[in-house]
Amino acid sequence: MNTAASTEDSEASAEAATAKPAAEEQAPPAAEPAPEEPAPAAEAAAPAAPAEPVVQLSPKERRQALRARRAAKTGQRATLTPEERQAEREQNRKQKASARRTRRASERTAYKAAAHERTATPAREHESGQQKTRQGVVVSDKADKTITVRIDVARRHRRYQKIVRTSTTLHAHDERNDAHVGDTVVVRESRPLSRLKRWRLVEVVERAR
Repeated sequence: MNTAASTEDSEASAEAATAKPAAEEQAPPAAEPAPEEPAPAAEAAAPAAPAEPVVQLSPKERRQALRARRAAKTGQRATLTPEERQAEREQNRKQKASARRTRRASERTAYKAAAHERTATPAREHESGQQKTRQGVVVSDKADKTITVRIDVARRHRRYQKIVRTSTTLHAHDERNDAHVGDTVVVRESRPLSRLKRWRLVEVVERAR
């Protein structure tokens, strides 16, 4: 009995030994460890800090704060003394003056180099101008050697095509007091003869009746 039992035990152990590798071969590979899950939102969200009260600055305080920020950005410039700033301005002025002198010297050199390319402007011959001539009616001859002439002008309006009549008066020089009120005369433009006279009598076209 003992021999048979031991035989059965040995056979069972041998079968178990052969079955274990097969089971290991057929067993699926072990699953990879899952990534750590993020902490819950409730735990991640820290309690919000109490908001600081917004300080309302006056316009003057805002300008002062802006100047302070600009001075902090410029650095050393904000700490310069008035004497140092004046010295810096003088140095900048001297640098600009030196640059101007150099530029002007180069322009003068270029101008002299191109002198042979320029031609002198020829003198214009004197030409007598064409004096204006007007015909009008004498309206006054009270002054000595002076008559007042009315020039009547009738022209068509450019847009409305209506005849527009206008008149102007001028003073003319009459050396012999030849013209009288109502005469039709011709006057010509001349040099200034007095404060108002810029015209001279040429001829009397028609006498007044």
